Amino acid sequence: MHHCALCSLSAMALLHSVPPQVLSWTGLCWLLCIVGTGLLAAVVIWTVRLLLRHAWFTHRLSCFSKPQTRSWLLGHLGQMQSKEEGFLQVDELVQTYKHSCCWFIGPFYHLVRVFHPDYVKPLLMAPASITVKDDLIYRFLQPWLGRSVLISNGEVWSRRRRLLTPAFHFDILKSYTVIFNSSAKTLHDKWCRLAAEGKTNIEMFDHISLMTLDSLLKCAFSYNSNCQESSSEYVSAIVELCGLIIDRRQHILHHWDWIYWKTQQGKRFKQALNIVHRFTRDVVQKRRALLNQQRETETQSDVAPTPQKRRDFVDILLLTKDEDGQGLTDEEIQAEADTFMFAGHDTTASAICWTLYNLARHEHYQEKCRQEVMDLMKGRDGHEIMWEDLSDLPFTTMCIKESLRLHAPVQGVSRKYTQDMVLPGNRTVQEGAICFVSIYGTHHNPEFDPLRFDPSNTKSQASHAFIPFSSGPRNCIGQKFAMAELRVIVALTLLGFRLTPGVNPEHGSSGVRRLPQIVLRAEGGLWLQLEPLDTTKQEQSDE
Repeated sequence: MHHCALCSLSAMALLHSVPPQVLSWTGLCWLLCIVGTGLLAAVVIWTVRLLLRHAWFTHRLSCFSKPQTRSWLLGHLGQMQSKEEGFLQVDELVQTYKHSCCWFIGPFYHLVRVFHPDYVKPLLMAPASITVKDDLIYRFLQPWLGRSVLISNGEVWSRRRRLLTPAFHFDILKSYTVIFNSSAKTLHDKWCRLAAEGKTNIEMFDHISLMTLDSLLKCAFSYNSNCQESSSEYVSAIVELCGLIIDRRQHILHHWDWIYWKTQQGKRFKQALNIVHRFTRDVVQKRRALLNQQRETETQSDVAPTPQKRRDFVDILLLTKDEDGQGLTDEEIQAEADTFMFAGHDTTASAICWTLYNLARHEHYQEKCRQEVMDLMKGRDGHEIMWEDLSDLPFTTMCIKESLRLHAPVQGVSRKYTQDMVLPGNRTVQEGAICFVSIYGTHHNPEFDPLRFDPSNTKSQASHAFIPFSSGPRNCIGQKFAMAELRVIVALTLLGFRLTPGVNPEHGSSGVRRLPQIVLRAEGGLWLQLEPLDTTKQEQSDE
């Protein structure tokens, strides 16, 4: 495709360089013939190279079993469904091939799908210096997230990771628990109002996603959007961008920028992107100016500096420096803040929703978690979960982990490598092939059993059998943030409400069909029935 673009540019340059008097009809036709011939030649060369590359990968990946394809050229294009049936297809792949198989999306993408811990481990634990984020999934995020820690590679990634690590230190996360409590209270007050109106059958994703966005906006920007109660242009733009990325990934022709940016979806993406980038840019620039002003005031004044307000994510990024004393630029901070918002709200919302869903389906585990939270709250005036309380919720944490195993928010991660990767059984993934680590395939076991995560359980779990946050040097940097928010929200929800499976009003059924998008959702929403509880009276009666 690059050849076509270059030929077009060359043709334009040629036309502009010809004197106007030469451009007779005959001369113009002659020039167009030359241009057309060049374009045709470029297309032929590109096609031949594509087919040769496809033949080479087909041969070199023959050490992996290959599920039946439509044809040599189309491969498995269009065979994997993005709905419940897609999960059943993965189940069948795991049962049939046990550890791995190769998968071709037309002649364009060549994948090795991996779903066994012994095969997952060498891929995820490979040094970051040879690990590259591939084009199949991450490229579509680049216009939004820039060269952030999620997408960048090599030394750029290494420096970003080092500079970002302090933003997820325990001391910082402690201060965020206050925000989690506040956002949960807003959500639960809304649910109580709906219950008073007789509306107890609630779609979880709509409510929980707004709550996690509310939390992240406060943690990242100290910005109170009030998005749980009213609409926000910024929040709406983030939701639209996530949906458009999913749509683009599913349409193979939209994978080429020169096609996508001319479509209506591409134009909508740019409009939403302008809103998000303008918001983040304004926050970063205003905060940098404020910090500079504070620094100047403290330098010029002999008075002891006033106590600082809680530092948010942007503040920490503005203040962090590398070993050479260099900080992040405004553009780099904007990219990391956008990444924090993108990667932090939808994934955590999905994890919370599916945890509540699993507890609604297993009443005895739900009651055991609720009792654990009530025991923690005994003797307290209010109902707030503090950082120090998180380690005192062992069974609730086990249920969260089991839900993350069964319904991991992210169904897989993909990588490319700058060298051949050797896997068990003398199988080799060729340099340049995409390795798709199926978190779902690695995790999946239909039985819900939180006790598998009991520290006293003597059945040791295989290394890399549980990887909801990926693993290795490029694992999720925000996993402690996510687990803290999960425990706070789940605990407070169980303290205030009894959960039972709800009914999808569209088809009057309590059945749930899983829906893999950027994160795991449910077709038609995830509906639960909520019964408000007066735990204060219950605690008093226990005493």
